[in-house]
Order: sequence, then C-alpha cells, then structure tokens
Amino acid sequence: MDKENMNSMKKKALAFAAAACAFGMLLSGCGSSNGDSTADKGSNVITAYNSEPQNPLIPGDCNETGGGKPLDLLFARLISFDAKGNASNEVAESIKSNDDATQYTIKLKDGWKFTDGTPVTAESFTKAWSYTANAKNAQLGSSFFSTIKGYDKLQDGDKLKGDEQLEGLKVVNDHEFTVDLNRSDSVFAVKVGYTAFAPLPESFFKDPKAFGEKPVGNGPYKFQSWDHDNQIVLVKNPDYKGNRVAKNDGVTFKVYTKDEAAYADIQSGSLDVMESVPASATKTFQKDSTVQAYNKAGSVIQQFTIPSSLKHFEAGTEEGTLRRQAISMAINRENICDKVLNGTGTPAVDFTSPLTPGYSDSLKGVGNLKYNEKKAKELWEKANAISPWTSDDKLTFAYNADGGHETTYTAVVNSINNTLGSEVAATNPYPTFNDYRTAVSDRKVQGAFRSGWQPDYPSAENYLVQNFASAAADGNGSNDGDYKNPEFDALCDKAAASKSVADANKLYQQAQEVLLNDLPAVPLYYANAYGVASTGVSGFEMNWQNLPVYENMTKSGK
Repeated sequence: MDKENMNSMKKKALAFAAAACAFGMLLSGCGSSNGDSTADKGSNVITAYNSEPQNPLIPGDCNETGGGKPLDLLFARLISFDAKGNASNEVAESIKSNDDATQYTIKLKDGWKFTDGTPVTAESFTKAWSYTANAKNAQLGSSFFSTIKGYDKLQDGDKLKGDEQLEGLKVVNDHEFTVDLNRSDSVFAVKVGYTAFAPLPESFFKDPKAFGEKPVGNGPYKFQSWDHDNQIVLVKNPDYKGNRVAKNDGVTFKVYTKDEAAYADIQSGSLDVMESVPASATKTFQKDSTVQAYNKAGSVIQQFTIPSSLKHFEAGTEEGTLRRQAISMAINRENICDKVLNGTGTPAVDFTSPLTPGYSDSLKGVGNLKYNEKKAKELWEKANAISPWTSDDKLTFAYNADGGHETTYTAVVNSINNTLGSEVAATNPYPTFNDYRTAVSDRKVQGAFRSGWQPDYPSAENYLVQNFASAAADGNGSNDGDYKNPEFDALCDKAAASKSVADANKLYQQAQEVLLNDLPAVPLYYANAYGVASTGVSGFEMNWQNLPVYENMTKSGK
C-alpha cells in the first residue's frame, strides 16, 4: 500500500496497493460436473471449476464465490488489482480525498462502454451504488455503502420505492462525481475495487431480474450464456480498455457438486483449473505429475459462526460466552491442519490472516483459540451451572457437502465430543453450496455454520466490519450471525477515522480483542492458496484472494 498517500489523506490522487476479491466473499464449496467436460478441449477457452451461484449475477447482490468469480471478470470498477494485490486506476482517471477522508472526488476516463454499446458515465456508478444501498432492493452488498451520507435514510424498505438515490452522491458531469461520507472512511478509496461498486447500464434498472440472468458489463469478458447447475460461459470482450486484458478467448465456469470429479477432470485435461483439491488428494497433489500444483500462503480464513440468538449460546450472556469459549478451546486446530488438511492450512489466531496489515498472533484473548481440554471442561461446567445442557441439546455444524468440508467438520465435532461429552456436537451437511447459503441467508440454520471469508482489499476492516459490524447484520451484509456489540462498532468507527494505517490497525486489534472474548464466530484456520491446473495450461498462478488469475491463462500452443 502506498502509505504516504493513505496516511496523509491530502487532496491528491490516491495510488493504491491493495488486493481484491471477487468479493468480500463467503467461500463456495468444491464441488461433479453436470456439463460436457470436453466442450472446450482444443480451444483457447479456459474451463474453470465453480459452484452454482446463490443469486442472479448482479454485482451488489453477491457475497459468495460461485457468483463472484464470473462477476469479477464481467465488470470493471474504478480501480483494479493485479495478482499480488497492487491496485491501479481502471475506469477512474483519479480519486481524490479531502483532508479527513469525508469527501472523495472521482473523475472517469473517456471511452469506456458497456458490452451493449452504451457509455459508462458517472451516473452508471451513482445509480448502481444507490440501488445496492437501498433496502427496498434487498441487496447483500448494501452495508458496503453504509459510510456514504444518506445511507440510513435508505434503510426502511417499507417506506421506499427502490429508486431513491444516496444523498452523498452528486454527479458533476458525465465523467465526474463526488462522494460525501457520514464519517471518515480512510479505506473507501480501496473499497471501490470491490465488485459491489461496479457500474451498471441503464438496461439493468429497466429489468433487474432479466439482467441477473444475462448481465451486461464492462470488464475483460462479456456474458454469453448461463445453463443453470451446469455452466456459465464468458467470452473475451474485444472492446475492453482496462488493465486485465484477457490472453485467452474466454472462460467457462463449470458447476461441480463433487470436488473429486473436478480433480479427475483436471488430471484428464477435461477441466483446466480449480482453486482447491479434494481432501483425499491434499497429501499427493504436489507430487502428481498429471496436474500443475500450487500451494502458497494465502489470505482466506475458515471459521464457523454461532448465531447470536442460538439457545445456550446467546451473545452477550454469561452462559453464551462461556459455551462459545469452551467450544473453541475444545477444538484441536493443530491436529486438523496436520492430519486432515495435510499442511494446506495454518491454525488461526485472529479474525484476519497472516497476509493482512496489522495481523498479530498475540492479541488479548488469543488463548480462546488454543486447544485446552482442561479449561474447556471448566468453562462448560460453569455454563451448566447457569443453565444445564440436557440430552435433548446438541450443537450442530452446517456446511455444504459439495465443498470438501466433511472431513474438517467431522474432525471438529469429534474433537468437541472427545473433550466435552460424546453427545454435545454433530455435523449438519447441506447437499449443495446454494442450498447451504440460502438456508444461512434466510436464517434457517439452527446451529453453527461454516463461514469462510475471502478478503476484498488489504485491510482488517474488510474482515471485521463486513462480518461483525451491526450495520452488516439483519441481511444488510455478511454478518449472518447477527452479532451486535456497540463497543466493537465504536472501535471500528474510530479506526476508520484514523489518520494513519498504523493507528487504524491498533484500533482494529482492540476490536478483535472484543471478538476474541465474544466469539460471534470461531476461527479455525487460514487456508493456503492452493489448487491445480491441467498440464496443457500456461500462465497458471493464484492471486492473493486464493483464486486463479483467469485472464492470464492460455492453452498450450494457443
């Protein structure tokens, strides 16, 4: 990150060094292809592993990787990120802030168009952002816009039509607009690289439902077709003017429900790339001569969320806190990383990742993430003295069965039961990632649930605010456990108003210490960036979001 620019926050163009993801994203599972696995053999079209998207392909209504991966390739934002997370202006000519990061002036480059031929204008951004922020439209990315002035006025969906605009957005002309914030937000200039901040053409507002099935973007690829539960076909956009020019002719995302089938297709050359490997192959994939292997430190955290209202685990109560801490201490993370993940993960000691600025392995409360059989039993018995755990009680762990998570959560449950009693915990698998995420979004999961997170930009803010802030609860973001703690919120607000990254990170660390006590989610491990490509592919690498850099891949000889 360009610390000079981020620290001074003067009225100058910000040059970012950041990292994005197709979203602050809830991670999809790995998943058997229902499609024609040989359809793209011999062409310079890359076939990539995917899960069926949870929702239509609308940038502001996606917080998982099944939809996020194609959306990232379909839409160019104000800034873009390279494989290492360095950011550059893309649609933006410049992004300038005032001294206290409460106002931004954004100028756009000339010549950008959507794939339907219409121009990308300032209003393409302001109308899109307002639509996503407006509660009437029930978009999952709404909370990303919570620092823009007027956001609160758009949160009572019953009183809105859905086309009301954010007060803080002002169009100066077709190539310039200003953003007034309701509080300092020094990370805002990096957030705009997130997919929810993509521009939308006028055709979207005429029929959002139809658009979600056939999106019109301005990115390196354009949409061709979506055969649900089978594949999403993207082709190279010849009119793209940005930084991520495709070296191939297209990317076809194939839907799998079993990662073993996807891996077998990689081995045979019927599939080109996947950003994971089956649990059964983690010991052998780096020595497998039939694939190209990749395994390096990554920025994804795997954790599970315990809903704030869950019986015996109510957030903010003495019993709930004791049981959350006991459950966490009953899990042998070292054993899971060593024996189950075979060295493709590292035990978690915070809520971010080792690649995140401000990361620390010595925060107050980190002991709650350490395996401690004796302490776990003591805390569990203290909780029982408040409200007994009966034979009818059980903590279930929901996950998507198509994602290769069975062995991990079987190990989690076994570790808990071996420590606290044989009938305390059980697994609760859902058949597909889509089924699982729908149940989570609809608050239908009566127990704990897997909640992996892939970062949008290089800041603790993304991991913390999007997952745990009150503004991101109740369906307005990714706080699916509906955790609300004013102390945590206040510390994050202070961090956002900091004059320097170092000052902000100290406050984010204090906010994490609140989380380490409350444990709205329980961190398990940091996932490496690991995956495989077929041997006929060139240019295979993975970015800091733990995803392949699709646009740089080509087929041999092409």
